[in-house]
Amino acid sequence: MKILNYLLIFVPISIVGELVHISPTLMFLLSALAIVPLAGLMGEATEELSFYTGPKVGGFLNATFGNATELIISFFALKQGLFDVVKASIAGSVIGNILLVLGASMFFGGLNHKTQKFSRKVVEVSSSMLIFAVIGLSVPAIFTHTIKTELLNTTYENLSIAVAIIMFAIYILSLYFSFYTHKDIYSVEHEDDLPGEAKWSLKKAIFVLIAATVIIAFESEFLVGVVEPMTENLGLSEFFVGIILIPIIGNAAEHSTAVMMALKNQMNVAIEIAIGSSLQIILFVAPVLIFISLLFKPMSIIFNEFELIALIVSVFIANRVASDGESNWLEGVQLLAVYLIIAVSFLIL
Repeated sequence: MKILNYLLIFVPISIVGELVHISPTLMFLLSALAIVPLAGLMGEATEELSFYTGPKVGGFLNATFGNATELIISFFALKQGLFDVVKASIAGSVIGNILLVLGASMFFGGLNHKTQKFSRKVVEVSSSMLIFAVIGLSVPAIFTHTIKTELLNTTYENLSIAVAIIMFAIYILSLYFSFYTHKDIYSVEHEDDLPGEAKWSLKKAIFVLIAATVIIAFESEFLVGVVEPMTENLGLSEFFVGIILIPIIGNAAEHSTAVMMALKNQMNVAIEIAIGSSLQIILFVAPVLIFISLLFKPMSIIFNEFELIALIVSVFIANRVASDGESNWLEGVQLLAVYLIIAVSFLIL
């Protein structure tokens, strides 16, 4: 995490770049490099707050702010009318967490430890929820690709709002399930994961969280503002930017944390970050973005065929690899290989 702090130098550099109107490609790069350490600071601040609020509230804060960076970036993309980028970033975050983050965690953790074990009960609950979440994202798209518009009694946007309300309700219920009625399932002890003490004061944690959020908002506006000219200059598709680049930028700090936990043989934490973050994206971030889009132009949660296939394949292989409660470096390589295949495919679109 300390290495990421050196990247904070790109915050003032990107602001200067915006003022002097540098090239869109360079501006995109500078904004991305500035957002990565800010997201790391936001995550560190929520961790420090958990020492003062307790584990239950702390868990809720991590769930809320864990994907805040991507939510902010997507907000400005919505404002610009870049619906394809927003929907691609939702799919890309899920695919990235399941394949890239989980794969990297299993690979690097497996290099240090021959076989790593984790709670099958937690994985079973999370995997079942993940399957439901992907079904929720898939149904509106399946309607689009199989049923003619004139046969519907409502619009795709209204269908998306209904699905968003249901998924958001499930998200609230899942928090109640994990923090109250079935918290014993998640209470896995880790020898190296001791409570410790807060390094920051409460005021400092709150200040850093607010400051990082505000600066990320500005940097996100810079980044989104140059997406269209940048993609034209480099010959990239908006799908590639949304499904690969934005999720990596927004979740880089969280991704590195998962790998570090795997290196310490704390695979329960690594898997919770990877799968838990995917669930938050589908059940919390996606519905919130649907609701926010009502302020501008309603966005339907309709994914194209390839995004759907990529999502379904990602969930299937992740469930298969994690079903036995054990992992090794080869399983990590398999997940990373699938991610690279998907990334290359979107690159040539």
